Amino acid sequence: MMRFLARRFLWMVVIMFAISIITFFLMRTVPGGPFDREKPLPEATRKNLAEKYNLDASLPQQYLDYMGAIIVPRLTVEKLKPSSAENYLINIPLPFLGEETAFRWMNFGPTFTKRGRSVNDIFIENLPISFNLGIAALIVACAIGIPLGVISALRRNTAYDYFGMGVAILGVSVPVIISAPLLQYVVGVQMGILPVTWNPDKWGEFQNYLLPAFTLGFVNAALIARLTRASLLQVLNEDYIRTARAKGLPERKVITLHALKNSMIPVITILGPLLAALVTGTFVVETTFGIPGMGRYFVTSITARDYTVIMGTILLYALFLIICNMFVDLMYAWLDPRIRFD
Repeated sequence: MMRFLARRFLWMVVIMFAISIITFFLMRTVPGGPFDREKPLPEATRKNLAEKYNLDASLPQQYLDYMGAIIVPRLTVEKLKPSSAENYLINIPLPFLGEETAFRWMNFGPTFTKRGRSVNDIFIENLPISFNLGIAALIVACAIGIPLGVISALRRNTAYDYFGMGVAILGVSVPVIISAPLLQYVVGVQMGILPVTWNPDKWGEFQNYLLPAFTLGFVNAALIARLTRASLLQVLNEDYIRTARAKGLPERKVITLHALKNSMIPVITILGPLLAALVTGTFVVETTFGIPGMGRYFVTSITARDYTVIMGTILLYALFLIICNMFVDLMYAWLDPRIRFD
């Protein structure tokens, strides 16, 4: 197990560096820049801004400086302002070295479009909202999709199966850009049960997640239901299932202890990338419900050529994806004892 984790960690470092290099240099090939406006800036102003944000250096030097600020830990001894802790994802005070000393790490740099704010400020404020929304959406997807797929497989070619797959097809067919406003109108406007837009002061934070989480979860529940049904039907035809039934085991134990556990392997496979995609924010849902998450910032940063926000968001998404895939691989061994990592 330790050798497997060590190999995955080494590959994670290599992949993260490869993603950072590709993303960094591809951004610079796109026409336009962070300071391009409808009304061109004076050349002196543009030159000062480029010097301030280190954009006047060569591209390799810019990349090394940027990655150095993220990777290399820094010990600071300047007077810490109340807002300075927000400029670093990891900022640990070191009182034994003095009240003004801190250990800082993972500085993603300032934004080009938000004056006085850094990328870390955006992450600290907005990433938890997208993370909570993604976790809630994944819970909704699993709570709807897995039971629906199991019932459809066990009641194959019956009304239960037709109903379950009909719901799954509906979830796959209707895009979020349609289902989100429809839920807003029916549940929020007509019934008045839940808030239409993000308003934590009025309704409480938990209620604000319900409609967006169901909107995201229902789409992914359809995919999980179809995959669960197909996988469970395949497992039910395996020899060891027939052997378990021949031994006289109750049907409930055959399904729960033998068939269902092994049929979850394909479902677990898609849950890793799905979780990484959900927790980093989805633009359509966050825009429709007015959620101040990372999805909206990421899309607007692309149009504004905000290089630091683009780099930071892609690196975080890649890190989430790698960690989730590693967790999926570990789950394989628990679901199927035949799988070994050594």
